[in-house]
Order: sequence, then structure tokens, then C-alpha cells
Amino acid sequence: MRRAGGPLIGLAAVVLATPAVAGAWTQPKGQTQVILKYDEMRAERGFDPDGVLADLPAERRDTTVGVFVEYGLTDRLTLQFKGDWQSGEDAFVDFEGRGPIELGVTWQAWRDDQTAVSLYAGYARGGEGRNAGYALPGQGEQDWEVRASAGRSFEAGWGPIPPRTFFEVQAARRMREGLQDEVRLDLTAGTRLGDDWMVLAQAFGGQADDGGARWLSVETTVVRDFGDWSVQAGWRQTVAGRETPQAGGPVIGLWRRF
Repeated sequence: MRRAGGPLIGLAAVVLATPAVAGAWTQPKGQTQVILKYDEMRAERGFDPDGVLADLPAERRDTTVGVFVEYGLTDRLTLQFKGDWQSGEDAFVDFEGRGPIELGVTWQAWRDDQTAVSLYAGYARGGEGRNAGYALPGQGEQDWEVRASAGRSFEAGWGPIPPRTFFEVQAARRMREGLQDEVRLDLTAGTRLGDDWMVLAQAFGGQADDGGARWLSVETTVVRDFGDWSVQAGWRQTVAGRETPQAGGPVIGLWRRF
């Protein structure tokens, strides 16, 4: 399995990236949503270049504390900001520092009572930290992303789909300076259980352009609303891939709407 400085380390940062929730729907004008999220991922095995699980030389640990902010510039334009603090170690590296800072805009291309389609464009500046003074593993110096999202809600349910359920798909192209460009696909399903509870099931996958690195992670979380605040808790697990750790661990989030 390829390791030091290679795709296996880099993809840990990719898999740990905080995804947008229901990104197909923009924020109303003047409304803000802030999500703070904590991830603690650990792996003792990883997927080799053939997708076969193999023991790592030492346990892989990745910790991320991230913030995701959305602000409705208009009813059809939402400003987005992402940033995080990362730390991690394995048999080859021990790093800690600021992750990428990303700023972008989502445009509501089309929307009706049930369906929404949006387009996103963003720019990210690579992070820096304690690892000989250079960028943290797996981060380009500058990244650009374009993303298309489509979602549909079922307020009254439909067949086997329970009421107050939504589905969303996001497809993205990530252009990375100094690293392989990537394609990504995120799938989300959410269901309201009463007025204050929601269950989210998500899958995050992608592949680097050279065809080597691939990853697929799944995440299941429960969200509890307390007025304008919400608390999220669950588990994320890498289930398939190539040149990436089989990482798993808890996910904790705190949401606030203004």
C-alpha cells in the first residue's frame, strides 16, 4: 500500500470534509445558518490500490473541528464559508493546523414547492500547520470547485416514503493545484420524526483523475431541534475505496439559525 506523502494520507482529509446538508435549497434572504462539527476518525486497516483491505503500519487518527456558514444574500443567492482545524498522525506523519478556507456562492437555478436545483462555485486556499511548515497532507495550495445539486421533498409522503422526507444528490468537480483533480458524488436522505427530531443518512464518494484513489463513506446521524439550535450526533464509516484508510468514528454537530 502506498503511504508517505501519497494519496492514502491525502484522502483522509477528503473523507473528513464537512458536507453541506440540503444544499439544493438556498437560504432565504437575510437568514444565516451556522454548523459546527467535530469528527474523530480512526483506522487500523486501509484499502490498497486494488481495493483490498490490509493492515496499516500503525493506527491512523484524524480529528477535525469545522465550521460551515450559509447566508442568504438574496432568496436565490447564498454565500457559503467553510473552514476547519485538523490534527492527525500515523506511522509516517504527525500534523496539526488550520485546514483549507473555502468561500463560494450557491445560485438557486430552479425551485417549486417540492423540488430544488442549484449550482455552486467556490474557491479554497490550502491550510497550514505543524509539519515542517508546509501545507497539511492532502491539500492543494489552491482549489476550485463547481457543484450541481438537486433535491426533492415529500411533505405528505409518497408510497413507501414517509411524510416529511427529502432526498438530495450533489455532483462536484474539484480542480486542485499541485494534486490530482477529483470528481465527487454526495447523496443525502432525511426524515422528520415529529417536530423536533430528524434522521439523516448520507454517502460521500469520489475518485481522483488518475484513477488510483477512490473512496466511499456512509454517515448516519440524528438531529434534535431546540428552537433555533440543533444538536447532531452519529457515526461515519469508510466502506470501500482504494488507497484510503478504512476510517470510522463519531460525528457531533451543533447548528444555529439566525
